[in-house]
Amino acid sequence: MRDPAVSASPALAQPLRPATRWLLVLASPKLTPFGLALLGAASVAVYQLDAKAAPWLALPLLLLALNLLAAVATNAVFRRQLPLLVFHLALAALVLLAAVGQLSYLKGNAELTEGAAFEGLRSRESGPWHGGRLRELHFVNDGFEISYMAGPVMDRNVNRVRWQDEQGSERSGEIEANQPLVLMGYRIYPTSNKGFAPVFVWQPAQGPALLTAVHLPSFPANASAQAQTWRPPGSQADVWVMLAVDENLIPADRASRFRLPEQRGIVLRQQDQRFELQPGQGVALADGWLHYRELRTWMGYRFFHDWTIPWMLASCTVAVLSMAWHFWRKFATTPWNKAA
Repeated sequence: MRDPAVSASPALAQPLRPATRWLLVLASPKLTPFGLALLGAASVAVYQLDAKAAPWLALPLLLLALNLLAAVATNAVFRRQLPLLVFHLALAALVLLAAVGQLSYLKGNAELTEGAAFEGLRSRESGPWHGGRLRELHFVNDGFEISYMAGPVMDRNVNRVRWQDEQGSERSGEIEANQPLVLMGYRIYPTSNKGFAPVFVWQPAQGPALLTAVHLPSFPANASAQAQTWRPPGSQADVWVMLAVDENLIPADRASRFRLPEQRGIVLRQQDQRFELQPGQGVALADGWLHYRELRTWMGYRFFHDWTIPWMLASCTVAVLSMAWHFWRKFATTPWNKAA
C-alpha cells in the first residue's frame, strides 16, 4: 500500500496547461544547440550561395531569442536577481533585433553623373520587410576631388553634394568614405568607383530631345579600356562609345589628383559606321541626331540602411552594465583584504 504521506498532491497531479507545456519546451536547454546549429547552417548558406539569403538568418535568431525568453520566464533565479534578469532581457533584445535587422536591411549601389540627381539604385539587396523611403531621397552629385599618393594610392575622396532634408530645405556639404550623407535613415557613402561620362543631347526621330550621359568604365582601374556600349533612348541600334586617354592622368611616381583629360574627343561606332567627335559636335545616326555636349565625371555610391543598429548598441550597453552590476553586488560584500 502507498504511504499517504508520500502520495502526490491533487495540485501536482493536475496536467500542465498547453501554454505552459509549450513554454517549457521553448525553455529547454536542448533547444539551444539546435538553434545554434541552424544559425551556423544559415551562415554557411549565406556565405556559399548569395548575400540575398541573409534573411535565412532570421529564423534561427528568432528561435534562440524565444529560447532565452522562455528560460527567463520559467527560471525563478532570474526573478530573484534583478541584474541577471536585465542582462538576459537585453541579450534577448539583441538577438531579436539581429533577426529583425536581417529582415529589414538594405544595401545598394548607384552611379551619378556630375550635376545629376539621384533617381534610383543600379543594384540592391534587402530583407523582405524593407519598405523604405528611397523614392523620397533627393540629393545631387556636385563633383569630387580625389587626391593620390605615389603608387598610385588613393589618399582622400571628397564628394560635394546637395540634398533636401526631411523638412524640404536644401543643404550642401561634403562627404567621404568615413563621413556619409545620412538621409531618412539611409547612409550614403562615396566609393572608389568613379570615372568619365560623355554627356549627349539625343534627338530621336520622334519625340523630344533628351540630355543623357554614358558612364565609361571606372578609372584608373580600367584606364586602357575606356569604352562602353550604349543604346540611345528609343533607338533600335546600339552605339559604341570610346574615350581615347593618351595622357598619364595619375602618375605612379608622385602625388596627383583625379582630373579630366586635356583631349576629350570620343569615337562612336554604330554598325559599320565610325565617327570621331569633339565636344560641341554632332552626328546623324540611324534613328536620330546625337550631339556630344561635354565630358564630365561620375561617382559611385554605396547605400546602407538598418534601423536596428542604434538599438543593438543600446542593448549591448545595457547588457554590459547589468553584468557589471551583478558582479559588483556579488563581490561588494567581500572585503578586498580578505585572505584567500
